Amino acid sequence: MLHLSGHPATTSLVRMTDLTGKKVAFLLKRGVEQPELTEPWATLESAGAQPVLVSEEPGTITALIHDWDRGDDFTVDLTLDEADPADFDALVLPGGTLNSDKIRNNPQAIAFVKAFFDADKPVASICHGPWIMIEAGAVAGKKLTSTTRISTDLKNAGADWVDAEVVVDGNLLSSRSPRDLPAFNAALVDLIGRS
Repeated sequence: MLHLSGHPATTSLVRMTDLTGKKVAFLLKRGVEQPELTEPWATLESAGAQPVLVSEEPGTITALIHDWDRGDDFTVDLTLDEADPADFDALVLPGGTLNSDKIRNNPQAIAFVKAFFDADKPVASICHGPWIMIEAGAVAGKKLTSTTRISTDLKNAGADWVDAEVVVDGNLLSSRSPRDLPAFNAALVDLIGRS
């Protein structure tokens, strides 16, 4: 489990929104963009939610910072074989080019993601994370944002891509990059709190 302090910009919102009893899956692999994992995770923990790190294999994953510099190692809580989407209230898809590219090419991971959309549960994604949602067939007709580097991919998949700090379309939340994390974290707590 990660134990980090939340982003200061979300502290007051977290104090007002109680997510006790909410269980949130974070699906990722090696190469995840570290702050896109650690900051939302800490924010959800501060609000009383239980974040769970789900990955393909047991052990640890290594995060990256700016897709290049080695970050910290994080322990996998559940493998995809062990994780049941029905046990979770929401899903977070952190970005990182390597992380998102590997996950979108794993059929078991895509089935896991698709189950959240099929159940109309909150799904939050940032930066390159929406690549994964394209493979799950979940972006057509949806308004969302991402890093501009994958905007054409999203448009080609039928998404209404916009350049905005944070976009909420029903139960889908998206942001562009780590610089948007304060807005992303606040919207994440709000979305899960309303579901």
